[in-house]
Amino acid sequence: MTIPEELKKAIVQMPQKEKDKLLLRLIGKDDNLVQRLEFELIEMGDTVQIRRDDIKRRILKSAQMTHNTPGWMMMDMRNLSGDISQHLKITKDKYGEIELTIYLLLTFFEQQSSLLLIHNSKSDSCAEYIAKRTDSVLKKLAKFNPDYYVDFERDMQQLLNYVHSHCPKNYARQLDIPKNWP
Repeated sequence: MTIPEELKKAIVQMPQKEKDKLLLRLIGKDDNLVQRLEFELIEMGDTVQIRRDDIKRRILKSAQMTHNTPGWMMMDMRNLSGDISQHLKITKDKYGEIELTIYLLLTFFEQQSSLLLIHNSKSDSCAEYIAKRTDSVLKKLAKFNPDYYVDFERDMQQLLNYVHSHCPKNYARQLDIPKNWP
């Protein structure tokens, strides 16, 4: 919604105390904005690694749980992907988004390999999800400064090995995901 010029001028001329109260009420209605301001103004942007580590702990905890089917596992992976997206919204940490997404996929492969070995009707959705997330992270890496590639080389190669040897391999071929990186 666009604010009319007349209203903008009237707001600017309001007493500072009233503007501050109005601003605080408006900010309080947007949880993402509150979290972002807290990160930038209170934490001074110094807690990026702490936030990454917290997400990694949640990923590991979820991956170590017993998942009866690949579908249940995929639901946990999707929830954790949402946490990674929220982390990016708040911190603007693109490096962390890539690192955490690779960690998410690798950790589930390492902890739940038996559910991801064979492609069947139960693992189909999960296989497609993993292949698409892998393709997405490869595209984001391609936009990244190549100097950072060394940071991701070992883990990305391990992820590609899993993707091409487990249930996502058919989707990986369809998406033209490479077998080696970079």
